[in-house]
Amino acid sequence: MAISISISPDGTVSFDVNLLPPKTVREQKGASLIEFPDSYCLIDIETTGLSPAYDSIIEVAALKIENDTIISSFSSLVKPFESSSNNYVDEYITELTGITNEMLATAPDTKTVLSDFIKFVGSDILIGHNVHFDINFLYDNCLDTCSHYLSNDFVDTMRLFRRAHRELEHHRLCDFTEYYKIKQDTAHRAWADCESTFKAFLALKNDIEEKHISLENFKKKYHASVSAKDINATQLLSEETPFYGKVCVFTGTLEKMLRKDAMQLIANLGGINADGVTAKTNFLILGNNDYCTQIKDGKSNKQKKAESLILKGKDIQIIPENVFYDMVNDFL
Repeated sequence: MAISISISPDGTVSFDVNLLPPKTVREQKGASLIEFPDSYCLIDIETTGLSPAYDSIIEVAALKIENDTIISSFSSLVKPFESSSNNYVDEYITELTGITNEMLATAPDTKTVLSDFIKFVGSDILIGHNVHFDINFLYDNCLDTCSHYLSNDFVDTMRLFRRAHRELEHHRLCDFTEYYKIKQDTAHRAWADCESTFKAFLALKNDIEEKHISLENFKKKYHASVSAKDINATQLLSEETPFYGKVCVFTGTLEKMLRKDAMQLIANLGGINADGVTAKTNFLILGNNDYCTQIKDGKSNKQKKAESLILKGKDIQIIPENVFYDMVNDFL
């Protein structure tokens, strides 16, 4: 697929985003809000990977909040699929989350857990860190297993944190909790991440109130200043774009775009293209061949290197091609 690139008389370069491959349609997905509600459900999930199309939910947690106080909680492991070998997660996921195949073997199935989750959250606003990821997984799985549209509006605390503290290089949950001096004993477990996000969200909310910043002013979009090296992205630059200022690496053959066009798209979103995975990499985007279990050892060398760096605490996200398109479309 080619991207239509045009140059205006003043030298501004732009491209036609309508030529992007069609994203996964979630017609009844709720709206992404910039709000600080007093009552809501704070959610988090753990999964076997980052693609709703290929991966499974293995843990779900939620905290029901009223007037900034936890009134009830929900938490459950999820047995993602039937397997005669009980091989639900690989060593990487176990090392990252602490969730083992033995733990999942006796867990309730996806339909049972999500039916209870749907009842628990009701019509509440959902809040989470990088919550687009959680919402997309939950939306698809709720529809597939329970014939239920998860249409709750939601608030992404990463979006709020980035907007409040643009001076920071990273805005991960660990950065969020560290900034507000919140002790995070356990990472990558759903209930613990819910609790950490809740405390950090309250701290951010108090921070904004103490600075006497109105919600109206907080909602206003800020635009990055454009330097010569960013000139190709002037029409789409936004500090809220997940690829802005991030080092991105592609591996494998993309199904829906030529790699050069995908790299042009990254550049136009303010990202930085690189050929190899290093400690400076932020996103590794997998082509279909690299996300397929038929390849040798199941993972490319770039993916294995990225996973190794993640376990050492580096800020890298490994995403398959379809998730890349979801992320692009969510922020255009």
